[in-house]
Amino acid sequence: MDPLLGGLAAFLQPPVLISTLVGVVAGIIVGLIPGFTITMGVILVLPFTYGMSPLQGIATMMGVAVGGASGGLISACLIGIPGTPSAVATTFDGFPMARKGEPGRALGLGTWASLFGGLIGWVVLAAATPPLADFGLKFGPWEMFSLVAFSITMIASLAGDSLLKGLIAGLLGIILATIGSDPVLNMARFNFGNEEVESGFDFLPVLIGLFGFSQLMTDLERHKDAAPRVEIKLKDVRIPHLQVLRDIWNSKVVLLWSSIVGAWIGVVPAVGGSVANVLAYDQAKKVSRHRAKFGTGHYEGIIASEAGNNSVSAGDLVPMLALGIPGDAVTAVMLGALLIHGVQPGPQLMSDPRTSQLAWGVIAGYLVATILTLVIQVWGMNLFARLVFVPYHVLVPGILVLSALGALVLNNRVFDVGVLLGFGILGYLMVKHGFPLASFVLGFLLGPLAEINLRRALQTDPDLLQFAVRPISGLLLALAVLSVAYYFWVGYRKMRAPSVEPAAP
Repeated sequence: MDPLLGGLAAFLQPPVLISTLVGVVAGIIVGLIPGFTITMGVILVLPFTYGMSPLQGIATMMGVAVGGASGGLISACLIGIPGTPSAVATTFDGFPMARKGEPGRALGLGTWASLFGGLIGWVVLAAATPPLADFGLKFGPWEMFSLVAFSITMIASLAGDSLLKGLIAGLLGIILATIGSDPVLNMARFNFGNEEVESGFDFLPVLIGLFGFSQLMTDLERHKDAAPRVEIKLKDVRIPHLQVLRDIWNSKVVLLWSSIVGAWIGVVPAVGGSVANVLAYDQAKKVSRHRAKFGTGHYEGIIASEAGNNSVSAGDLVPMLALGIPGDAVTAVMLGALLIHGVQPGPQLMSDPRTSQLAWGVIAGYLVATILTLVIQVWGMNLFARLVFVPYHVLVPGILVLSALGALVLNNRVFDVGVLLGFGILGYLMVKHGFPLASFVLGFLLGPLAEINLRRALQTDPDLLQFAVRPISGLLLALAVLSVAYYFWVGYRKMRAPSVEPAAP
C-alpha cells in the first residue's frame, strides 16, 4: 500500500494532474471522431511530452488512452458509427436506444459502465503487475527472446484475417528496425552510405506515418464514397443518473463479468480493445437473463461492451510495466516514450528504487484518469455530442499539420518528415491490402529487443537447445507454437463448417 500511496502522491502533483486532465479531454475528442483512433491521438501528443518528466509525459498519453476508450461510445450511440474500433459492440444497443428517444440514457450507461469497468481493470493492474514483475526478474536473455517470439506470434494470429499477412507485417517491421546502428557493436548497417539513415528510423515519425498519415488517407477515401449518415437531433442529452445507476445495479453480474473478461484480454499481449469489446458483449449475452433483447437497445449490451473495452486499457499496462512488452499499439507508443526519456520498462522498473515511484505513479494515475474521464464527460456531454457532427474536411488539414510538426520537432530534421511520408505511404498500402499495422509496429519495436537478447544468449552459450530446455523459455516457445496452431485449427474448422443453403421457396 505504501508504494501505491507514494505513486499517487507523485501523480497528484499539479503539473502531472493538469497534463492528465488535458490528455483526457483530448482523448475523448479523438475517441468520438470516427476514424481517429486512440493510437493516433496518443501519437499526436507524444512530441509535446519531450520537455516533460517521464511521469508527466506518460500521464498525458494515459489520459488520452483512457479518455479515448470512453469517448468512442458517444459517436457509437448518436450516429451508429463507433468512434474507435473498441466501441464496435456499443453500437449494437447504444444506437437503437438513442433512436428510441433516449440518447441521454444510452450515453449515461456507457459513461458509468466505462468508470466501473476501468475501476475493476485498475484492481487487476495494481494486483497483477508486482508479482508478474517479480517473475520477470528470473528472465535471462533466453527467456526474453522467447517472450518476444510469443508476443509476435500472438499479434500475427490475432490482428488480422490472414496469419501469413500478419507474420509478413511483423517480419517487415523487424527488418526495417535493423537499419541504422548495430545495437551490440555500434556499427552502421544497411544505410547505403547515407548519413541520415545511419542513425536509423526514429520511432515517432514511423508511428505517425503508419497510424496517422495512412489512416487519414484511408478515411478520406471512405468518407468520399460513404452514404450520408443518419443523424439524431439532440434536443437534450442530459444523463438521467439515477435511472442509469439503477440499470447498472440490476446488471452487476454482467458488469463484473465483462470487466474481468476485458482485463484478462488486456493482460494477454497484443489482443486489444476491439477483441475485448466484442467478446465482453458476447459473454454478457451468455450470462444475461434477457438474451433476446440484446441488439434492440437493451441497457445490458451497452454496459457489457463499455465495461469490457475500458477494463482492457488497464490490463494492457500490466505486461508493459512488468515485462517491457506492450499490450497493444497504444502501450507500444508509451513504451517508446519511456525509452526516449531513458527509462527501460520491465522487471527492473518495479524493483529499482530510482524508478519504482514512476511505475506506481502510472498505476495510481490510471485510477485518477478513469475518475477524471467520468467527471469531464458528464460535465461536457452536450459539447462532446455536438463535436460528433463536425465536418471531416475541417479536421483533416489540422491533423496533417500536427503530424508533420510532431515528426519535425523530434530532431529538427526534415529527414524525419520524409520518414513520416514514406511510412505513411507504406501504411496506406498495407491497409489497402489487408496487412495489419499492429503486427508491423510490434515487430519494429520488439525486433531490436529480440536481436539483443538472442545475441547475448548465444554469446553466453552457443547451444540453441538452451532456448528449449530452460523451463520458462521452453514454455514461452511452446505457447508461441500453440498460438499459431490454434489459428490454423480455427481456420480448419471454418473451412469444414457446412454452408447454410437458403430454403427453397
